[in-house]
Amino acid sequence: MPTISVWAPTATSVEVEFTLGSDATATAALDPRDGGWWTWEVPAAAVSAPVVPGGAESGTAPYPTLDYGFRIDGGDLTPDPRSAQQPHGVHGTSRWFDAGRHQWNDATWAGPQQGMGVLGAVVYELHVGTFTPEGTLDSALARLPHLVELGVDVVELMPLAAWPGRWNWGYDGVGPWAVGEVYGGPAALQRFVDECHRLGLGVCLDVVYNHLGPVGNYLSRFGPYFSDAHPTPWGAGFNLDGPDSEPVRRWMIDNALRWFDEFHVDALRLDAVHELRDDSGTHVLAQLADEVADLGRRLGRPLHLVAESDLNDAFMVTPTADGGRGMDAQWDDDVHHALHVTLTGETQGYYADFAGRTRALPDGGPLAVLAKTLTRGFLHDGTWSSFRESDWGAPVDREKVDARRFVAYLQTHDQVGNRAVGERISALVSASQQAAGAALYLTSAYTPMIFMGEEWAATTPFQFFTDFEEPEMAQAVTEGRRREFESHGWAAHDVPDPQAETTYRRSQLRWDEVDDPEHARMLAWYRDLIALRRKEFELHDGRLDLVDVTFDERGQWLVMERGPFRTVANFSDSRWTVPLDGEPTEVLLAWEPGQTKLKEGSVHLPPRTAAVVRVG
Repeated sequence: MPTISVWAPTATSVEVEFTLGSDATATAALDPRDGGWWTWEVPAAAVSAPVVPGGAESGTAPYPTLDYGFRIDGGDLTPDPRSAQQPHGVHGTSRWFDAGRHQWNDATWAGPQQGMGVLGAVVYELHVGTFTPEGTLDSALARLPHLVELGVDVVELMPLAAWPGRWNWGYDGVGPWAVGEVYGGPAALQRFVDECHRLGLGVCLDVVYNHLGPVGNYLSRFGPYFSDAHPTPWGAGFNLDGPDSEPVRRWMIDNALRWFDEFHVDALRLDAVHELRDDSGTHVLAQLADEVADLGRRLGRPLHLVAESDLNDAFMVTPTADGGRGMDAQWDDDVHHALHVTLTGETQGYYADFAGRTRALPDGGPLAVLAKTLTRGFLHDGTWSSFRESDWGAPVDREKVDARRFVAYLQTHDQVGNRAVGERISALVSASQQAAGAALYLTSAYTPMIFMGEEWAATTPFQFFTDFEEPEMAQAVTEGRRREFESHGWAAHDVPDPQAETTYRRSQLRWDEVDDPEHARMLAWYRDLIALRRKEFELHDGRLDLVDVTFDERGQWLVMERGPFRTVANFSDSRWTVPLDGEPTEVLLAWEPGQTKLKEGSVHLPPRTAAVVRVG
């Protein structure tokens, strides 16, 4: 029989209160074990049913449902810290889930890109609740052929962890071991991953280990999961290096390993790892990296960790054997910021340095900044950051660091959703300008990531939404959001209420747009760029030292050189004949093909557009 264990090092007694199927509620005492652990043998009736063929589920469970919770020293009934399912909400009892019941069909799956893994793959970030009107994993599964046709290699799911309320971005999750019931629960995730693998798509799951949300976080009832020694923007940080920290580290690392092993995901995106404060001899990220690598060898397929890091330091993606954190890749916001400022002209807040002519880059404008990020990874690589008011980052060794370890993008959930009204890039610039930005990051040396709907210039915003049921929390979120943007000049009534259902519904993609001629044109552009990237080795190569960029701030044009390919962008309002370093022989892609002309040693481009050409 399976055993459920819970860590409660200071408890004098731990009881489990459970129901088995339609039986009445029963209670049992847990047995104490070494190290502060307590165990309970699950009743045999809960696990005696046959495996469900294909992992499918009918409307009625084929085996008795086991719901349970713990009472520490006679206290309130509390969910399992390792709960796989919370069907009654984050305050309710946990439900036993046997991951082994699913019959997988991916035995021949070698990993993304036919076993090459995530590096250099085309990643597609999506939020399950707004990707389709139904907002479930099963409804998202039905849209996977669109991603295959687009040329996506890896589907990145925003956090699925159980959260309070009906909808949420996922970063207020309090049940990291669970899959949100609204999305379909853990069995739905297994079905989703299985179908992705059948279609040749890898799956990356966004996980949050730096904090838990403000409602439904009961970990402290069990033990010292948190410590005031390392405060974070969300409160006390996880206890990763203090007394009794080893079980906390295991709670975190075991969770990560479980997604790879029991749910067959291919990668994890780790949220804001710079807030994982750990002064122990082995940082928890390095330990995680080593254990994931060991698991990958045992499973016979590549497993990857992708960090969101604000540190601007390739130390994050340096192997642990060389003293690094061992992450396989990291998000690169500097590339986004440079593209965004070049395309939109916005220079407020952290965008200021990316307009150039600051202490970060005193001798150039936005194109000089963009050129630096496309060839050196970061703008802030040891230079002054006015937003942070300090020197920031470290230089990237262009000859040693694989550029595919940096993830580049034109949009993400953060960069869209943390705007006051959640405008996408397509709401801020013309279609031709978006096409130019897409051409640059999709033909760059970095691992490209598309945000859902970007590929057809979706008109729907992606706004910040929550569904806290507690009146005080709901009011605090609404008022806090409005105060934040009032300080930037917005009227309070213009800022969408995160608690309003209309804010959530407004953020759901409209799939009927895809066939509209203007949207279809953008979609074809993205498809063609991805197909070209996949076809040509030089556009998939991670050698950053082989990337060169020339530009003219006055003329507002830029050329990115990669082998025989030149991605040429005209950001000005005028037609330009852009000089090249060789004789152009072919226009491979152009947003305005009829107006894009090859000339001797140059290419003629219409205003605010881009092309990819081959030189001899």
